[in-house]
Amino acid sequence: MGFRPTSSPKPGKPGRPEQPAAGDPKAKAAKPPKKLKNTLLGGGAVLLLVGLNAPAALDFAQDKYHAYKIDQPGYKAEFGSWSTLDVPGDYQLNAIHAALLHSGKVLLIAGSGNDQKKFDSGTFETVLWDPKKNTFKKIPTPEDFFCAGHAQLPDGQLLVAGGTARYEVLDDKVTRAGGGMRVKNESPDKAITLKKGTRFRSPSGVEYVSKFDVTVPKAERDFKIGYFASGQMKPWETKVTAAEARVFVEAAKEGAGALTTQAAQYEVLGLSEKDADNVYGLAQKITTEKQDFQGIKAAYEFDPKSEKYVPVAPMKDARWYPTLTTLQDGRVLAASGLNDVGDVVPGDNEIYDPKTKKWGKGPFRYFPTYPALFLTKGGKLFYTGSNAGYGPAEKGRVPGLWDVGTNTFTKVGGMTDADQLETSASVLLPPAQDQKVMVLGGGGVGESEKATGRTAIADLKADNPAFKTGPSLSQGTRYLSSVLMPDDNVFTSGGSQSYRGRSASDIFKAQFYDPRANAFKDAAEPTVGRNYHSEALLLPDGRVATFGSDPLYGDEDNTKLGTFEKRVEIFTPPYLHKGGKRPVLEDGPDSFTDKAKDKATDKGDSATYRTKDADRIVKARLMRPSAVTHTTDVEQRSIELGLKKTNDGVTVTVPDDRTLVPAGWYMLFVTDKDGVPSEAKWIQVD
Repeated sequence: MGFRPTSSPKPGKPGRPEQPAAGDPKAKAAKPPKKLKNTLLGGGAVLLLVGLNAPAALDFAQDKYHAYKIDQPGYKAEFGSWSTLDVPGDYQLNAIHAALLHSGKVLLIAGSGNDQKKFDSGTFETVLWDPKKNTFKKIPTPEDFFCAGHAQLPDGQLLVAGGTARYEVLDDKVTRAGGGMRVKNESPDKAITLKKGTRFRSPSGVEYVSKFDVTVPKAERDFKIGYFASGQMKPWETKVTAAEARVFVEAAKEGAGALTTQAAQYEVLGLSEKDADNVYGLAQKITTEKQDFQGIKAAYEFDPKSEKYVPVAPMKDARWYPTLTTLQDGRVLAASGLNDVGDVVPGDNEIYDPKTKKWGKGPFRYFPTYPALFLTKGGKLFYTGSNAGYGPAEKGRVPGLWDVGTNTFTKVGGMTDADQLETSASVLLPPAQDQKVMVLGGGGVGESEKATGRTAIADLKADNPAFKTGPSLSQGTRYLSSVLMPDDNVFTSGGSQSYRGRSASDIFKAQFYDPRANAFKDAAEPTVGRNYHSEALLLPDGRVATFGSDPLYGDEDNTKLGTFEKRVEIFTPPYLHKGGKRPVLEDGPDSFTDKAKDKATDKGDSATYRTKDADRIVKARLMRPSAVTHTTDVEQRSIELGLKKTNDGVTVTVPDDRTLVPAGWYMLFVTDKDGVPSEAKWIQVD
C-alpha cells in the first residue's frame, strides 16, 4: 500500500514510479514546477550527465521531483511525513527492544545486540532516549537482555526477564559434542552447587565440561507412619526423592568420539566421597547438531525515576524469547522461551507478583517462542497464533482463548494461511471495548520462503468467536510493525517479504488500517527498511518512532552479510500536518481515584482537566504504552473513555474493569472533530 496506488517502487528506490517504455502512448513527461525545473536543469554538471548517461539523469530528476512532492504541505496533510533522528554515535545501538516509560522516555535495550563479540566481552547496552528534549543517556546493563521479555507493571516499573546465556552454534561450526545434562542430588540434607567447568565422566570414560554454574536443591524427604494390626506403630518409613537441575555440557575434546545417543549416568568429578554418592548426571544424547541459544533466569525491574535496573527474584526456568503478559490483577505471566539447554520450555509457565517481587508456578501450557497473548474482557488470554520462531510446526500454533485460572483452552478457527503465523503482527483493535483482534501478515515456520499478505480479525464478543479475513496487505509481509493511534486508526509500516529481509526484500511501504471502514489507506513511505529485530511505538506527542532491523544479507544476491540498522526514523501522521491548533489539556490529576468516581453513572473513576478547547473535543482515549520486540507488543491497547464537557473543562471516565483496563500508567489523549489529538497527559489507573 504505497502513496501512489498506480505505481510500484523499484527495489532499493522506494517511492519512485516505474517509467513507461519508450514509444508507449501513455508515456508523458512529468512537469515539475518552474522553480524545481530550474533546480534540475540549471547546472552544467546535470546537462553533462544528460549527455553522457540519459537514464542516470532521468533517475536523478525523478528522485529530485519525488523529494519535492513529499515535502509539500498538501501531501503531508494527506499521507504524513518521515524524518530521520540524529542520534550521536556514542548512543547508537542495536535496538532489539523498545519500551515507552511513564516519564515519557523510551528505553532501548540491546543487551549484546545479536553480536557475538559483545556477548563474549560482556558488553551489554541500554540507552534511554528523551523524545521531548532529544537527549540520550547510557544505562548500566547488568545482564544480557538480548531477546528477553518485558511488561508494564501497575506502579510504572518495567519488568524485564530472561535473556541470553549462550549464543547459538550452527551445525557446521560445532566442533565439540554438546547437550543437556540433568544433574541429580539425592541428599536431603543440603543443596549442591557445581561451578562452571565441572567435569562429568561417562561410563566409557569420555569427559564433558559444564558451561555454567548450576545449583541443585536438596532432595525431598517424606516420612510415612504405619501401624501393625495390634495397633503398635511401625518403624518410620523414609522416602527420598532426588532433586534435579539442568546444565549444558560440551565434550572436553573435539571429535566424533564424544557423540552418544544412549541414555547413561555420568560421574561428577571433583566431589568429596560423600557428595559423590549423592550427586550424578544423566544425559539422553550428546551430539554435534546445531546448538541453539540458551536463556537466563534473571529478572529486573527498570525504575523510570532512578533510571536504573533493580534486581528481583529470578525465574525458576531460564528463558530466551519469552512473552510477558499482564494479567487482570497486575501480576505478569511469563510464557515459553528457550531454556538453559536451548530447548523450548515445554509448558512450565510462571507468574510474577509485583508486590512480593517473586515468581510462582503458572498453568502448564506449551507455546512457541514469543507467543502473542492478549488480556481480554473477562480475564482470559487470547493467543492469536502469532509467534517469533522456535518450536515445531505442528505444536502450539492454533489460536484460541485460554482461561488461565482453569487452564482450559478453546480453539478459535477461521484463520486463512494458518501455516504462516510466524513473524506475523497482532493488535487488539481500538477501542478495546470492541474486543476485536487483528492478525497481519506472517510467514512459514523457520526459514520458509512462504509469506502472506493476509489479515484476519476475530470478534471475541461473538458467541462462537472465529477469524474472518480482512483486507489484504499489498504483498506477503513478515515483521510488520503495527501501532495504535489516538484517532483509532492502526499505523503499519515496514517488514520484508522474505526471512530476515533476504534478497533485498524489505518493504518500503506504510498504511493506516481503519477499523470502522475495515480498509487500508496509504501513508507516506519510509526511507529506512525494517525487518527482523525492528520495533515501532507511539510517542506521547502523537508521532511514531521506528527502530532497528537485522537483515541476514546486505545485497539482492545474498552474498554479503547484512549490518544492523541503527538509524531511527520518525513518522509524523497527517493529523499533525493539518495546520490547525491541537487541543490542549491543562491542569488536572495524574491518577484516577475512587473519590473521583462518576456518581451519576457509577461506570468508573473520573478525572477532570481544564481546557480552552472543550467545545471542539469529541473523544478521549486512554492508551497503554508499548513494550515491543520481535513484532510482539501485547501491552499496547486503546480504551474509549466517557466524556463530559463544560465551558472550561472536560471530565473523562475510565471503565471500572481491570480486565479491560489493567492497572498501570497510561497516556490520555483527547481528539477534536478533525481527528487532531492533544499531546498526551500521563495518568495512573490504580
